[in-house]
Amino acid sequence: MDSESGLPIEPVYGPDTRAGADPAALGEPGEFPFTRGVYPTMYTSRPWTMRQYAGFGTAAESNRRYHQLIEAGTAGLSVAFDLPTQMGYDSDATMALGEVGKVGVAIDSIEDMRTLFDGIPLDQVSTSMTINAPAAVLLLLYQLVAEEQGIPAGKLTGTIQNDILKEYIARGTYIFPPKPSLRLVADSFRYCKEEIPRWNTISISGYHMAEAGATPVQEIAFTLANAKEYVRAAVESGLEVDAFAPRLSFFFVARTTLLEEIAKFRAARRIWAHIMAEEFGAKNPKSQMLRFHTQTAGVQLTAQQPEVNMVRVAIQALGAVMGGTQSLHTNSYDEAIALPTEKAARLALRTQQVIANESDLTRTVDPFAGSYAVESMTDDIEEATRALMDQVEEFGGAVNAIEKGFQKNEIERSAYRTALEIDHGERVVVGVNKFRTDGDEPYDPLRVDPSIGEAQAAKLARLRDERDGDEVRRRLDELRGLAEKEGAQAEEGDLSAGDANLLYPLREALRARATVGEVCDALRDVWGVYVPPDAY
Repeated sequence: MDSESGLPIEPVYGPDTRAGADPAALGEPGEFPFTRGVYPTMYTSRPWTMRQYAGFGTAAESNRRYHQLIEAGTAGLSVAFDLPTQMGYDSDATMALGEVGKVGVAIDSIEDMRTLFDGIPLDQVSTSMTINAPAAVLLLLYQLVAEEQGIPAGKLTGTIQNDILKEYIARGTYIFPPKPSLRLVADSFRYCKEEIPRWNTISISGYHMAEAGATPVQEIAFTLANAKEYVRAAVESGLEVDAFAPRLSFFFVARTTLLEEIAKFRAARRIWAHIMAEEFGAKNPKSQMLRFHTQTAGVQLTAQQPEVNMVRVAIQALGAVMGGTQSLHTNSYDEAIALPTEKAARLALRTQQVIANESDLTRTVDPFAGSYAVESMTDDIEEATRALMDQVEEFGGAVNAIEKGFQKNEIERSAYRTALEIDHGERVVVGVNKFRTDGDEPYDPLRVDPSIGEAQAAKLARLRDERDGDEVRRRLDELRGLAEKEGAQAEEGDLSAGDANLLYPLREALRARATVGEVCDALRDVWGVYVPPDAY
């Protein structure tokens, strides 16, 4: 049977099947092209960062979960935001009705962000925020809260996802059209270089494409094509490539197809190293490294026999670790049903801790080096990925391909093929189309209080009554003025920076207690909203 990407998997691998392979192409761990890992010692000196993605309901509820995770031993926080926040709407907006706090935490203003991180020293934790269209807004709120804690921005570490291009391809939580959105991303690169130098300014994501149905090859091909677009945008804005590229990071999925996932990660590192060195002239080895976070595959979790998901997550976590990830989130076994319970979230973290502390994977740098199967699969994935990236380039790059619907259509075809294989029993999903039981044991899921929306709306009303309304209006007008100038430049293809950077007026509006929805509405007023090509 062929791989997920339709590439051949030989039943037996040996010297004959590797004829013509170049052993030098592997390199050494921590050296170009980083096939064997981005650091010379990898987990032999320290394990990967163990993150747990959490956020639900109110900021106060999420804050309690963060304290529990820290006490359980997690080394980094990953914030999940609710859909209204991700789409730049306040909790009292008509569009937010019924969605407040459902799939993440509701953040409407600096007051919510202050509550979210109450009692958590922001100079001692690394925080990842899964936020894209309004990524700059949430980053600035985080910086303002740290400022209130007396923590200088130079000590903050973490990541904003800030990957707007994949939203147009697979996920859908976009707000503005691609060109002004790219300008906002480039502004955040420049802002962090000046203000928050240890922050990872973008986590270029293939995870959500995989969740939408992308094959491993499509996942890394479209992710790296998007990454090239971001690098071009930053360079065109006036940044030297080695000034920002070391802060780029990536975000991939780990599936249960263990060998192909390991090969995928190896191929992605090698391809990116050559792109940065040969196409963009990056000299700093840190600019050539593909550093990535991994999350186990939510799309492979099943509501049927949910305990089986514990096995799936363990296998997926092994793939991420053996593939050389820098940080990892393991999904909870009950996430196909609802938000994870505290017990399930703790068990997910314990899965990583067992791998790190009870297995021998942390005792050797590259356990699959020289594996005939994995090395051959790595070469096959690299070849297929480069061919698909060439197709994107034929459109003129990722943005033009997105506007034509290319990536979205390719992923949808793959998703449809997978669904047919499951329906026909050609692809086994344990507990779903094979090894089923007559009934599952009762399960009590975590439920979000439906009154959260009303409580958030009441908080917003108080905020608007107490703040200086004239100051807020003045700051929003300043934001609109600069957005109009930057948006016009972006539509003409001009990403050069000049002296303008939207994050500075954004920050001052938020400091004046403007809400997330208000600053996003100010940008909507100028830039409009994106309508996908198949929606016309």
